[in-house]
Amino acid sequence: MQLPANRFLAALRAGRPQVGLWVSLSSAVAAEAVAGADFDWVLVDMEHAPNDIGSVLAQLQVFAAYGATAIVRPEWNDPVLVKRLLDIGAQGLLFPMIRTPAEAIDAVASVRYPPRGVRGVSGSTRANRYGRVTDYFARVEEETAVLLQVETCAALDEAAAIGAADGVDGVFFGPADIAADMGLLGQPAHPAVWERILAVAHRLIAAGVRVGTLVQDPAHARQLLGDGFNFVACGADSVLLARAADALARTMRGA
Repeated sequence: MQLPANRFLAALRAGRPQVGLWVSLSSAVAAEAVAGADFDWVLVDMEHAPNDIGSVLAQLQVFAAYGATAIVRPEWNDPVLVKRLLDIGAQGLLFPMIRTPAEAIDAVASVRYPPRGVRGVSGSTRANRYGRVTDYFARVEEETAVLLQVETCAALDEAAAIGAADGVDGVFFGPADIAADMGLLGQPAHPAVWERILAVAHRLIAAGVRVGTLVQDPAHARQLLGDGFNFVACGADSVLLARAADALARTMRGA
């Protein structure tokens, strides 16, 4: 048995834009409800959602039966957590709050086996079908997406070097935290925030670095994809549920 190709990575490398959904409800049932939608990738969040290894595993098992590639965002670049997430079959990781090229190099090292990295070795995991995938060790690095999130003004200044680090598959802009760092807390869609992000994004795109982000407005998401962004999440499961519930309540109240 051979390791399947990572469809998300293959699409990025071929220049095909990828539309994603943030998944933060920490439930396999909720994951199954959105898994049948036609998204290219989903982000299972551990940084700002009450997920643990068990709940992430259950969601990965759900998404494996559908078409979307499941990326996991750990709380931090903790090599022990990264090792466990890769062993349970995460097809990619989005590392939050990367601020320097050195942190980018450390993130890549967490997903690579020695001597190129620090990932611990297990011969029988869900990721290698419990030892049945014969080329796992030879190919897993090229089939695991490494995405790095820049979320501060200082990180934006370092974004070109962060994106150029060996093994980085994409740079992801975090507008909420960038807005906060600019003194615009709670205003991730503020024009000044996006002026700053787009200036950096365009330089990265011109240098051949793949870029992505999360926005809650589908029209904005489509605009970014048309402007050269490679992977954009256009919503979040929790936000979709809350907005739909609010809209239904207002309709029933006659508001």
